[in-house]
Amino acid sequence: MEHSQAMGVQEHMTEQAVIDADGYRANVGIVLCHADGRLFWARRVGGRAGWQFPQGGIHPAETPEDALYRELDEEVGLDRDQVELLAESRDWLSYRLPPRYQRHDSQPACIGQKQRWFLLRIKDEAPQVRFDRSATPEFDDWRWVDYWHPLSEVIFFKRRVYREALTEFAPTLFPKGAPPAPTARRSPHRRRRR
Repeated sequence: MEHSQAMGVQEHMTEQAVIDADGYRANVGIVLCHADGRLFWARRVGGRAGWQFPQGGIHPAETPEDALYRELDEEVGLDRDQVELLAESRDWLSYRLPPRYQRHDSQPACIGQKQRWFLLRIKDEAPQVRFDRSATPEFDDWRWVDYWHPLSEVIFFKRRVYREALTEFAPTLFPKGAPPAPTARRSPHRRRRR
């Protein structure tokens, strides 16, 4: 697999984040799978925003793949020798944060995330997951879930990106045919335009 390119010159770099001209923070999303096709699903500390896949910002001068392995260690306590890289999303997938989650007090303002997604297979049948590899852990619990389960439980504003990533990765993980995806449903948090 080709290594991802470092962030382009169009992005604004802060000490810890790369935010593009449109206000989207560069980020990686990590889908960890078991040999049987189930996915690693983690609960955010204190239940903040519920359950999600590991993810995290890309630091200046990091490639998305560098950020992937750093975040994997910091959030889940696994290193590159414990996983097999199966796929990377073709494009950046992005979501806009609802106004209450946007950071307007920083410069430039951060209004959302743009993510490169990675599909990894955990090599160990019973991985030694650790949430104490960071001074401020992201997660406090985890479980294995069926492939499409995250679409029913992830916070509403990430649902579209999760569907896009899982749809793209399904043929890699299930070459003989993926389980059927649930029908997309309109988020109750979206207002209809008249």
